[in-house]
Amino acid sequence: MEIEKFLKDKNIKITKGRLAIYNILKKNKNSINADYIYEECKKKGIKLNLSTVYRTIEIFEEKKLIEKISLGDGKFSYAIKKNEHKHMLKCNVCEKEVEIPCPMRSITELVQNQTGFMLTEHQLVMKGVCEQCKHKNNNNKFVSLYKL
Repeated sequence: MEIEKFLKDKNIKITKGRLAIYNILKKNKNSINADYIYEECKKKGIKLNLSTVYRTIEIFEEKKLIEKISLGDGKFSYAIKKNEHKHMLKCNVCEKEVEIPCPMRSITELVQNQTGFMLTEHQLVMKGVCEQCKHKNNNNKFVSLYKL
């Protein structure tokens, strides 16, 4: 019942298939692909076409309920969107900071898919020169590094 209300609040029409797909995504700790979702639905006796799975995934993605993770070679997996931490970009010149979403989810999935290695933690430090500082002074030692 709680999931039905959640989906209704997101203006998503409630169907058995959509509930099943959402539940399958929710119960999996890691991201999963559409074929896996389709097979799980079949095991549960829910008759859906693979195209229905893809359409539902698109709806969930549009409503920002799930995230699409590229595994390379045109393959994707999907996971329930979580509130994840952010990272900061810091300008080496003016020290301005810009917050960005953590890009590590995709990298973690890619590493696991290609190597079987499961990352348990990460540290990410990103430094650079912001757009304003890049264009301020052509003689700036940082700016000259970034000219094309």
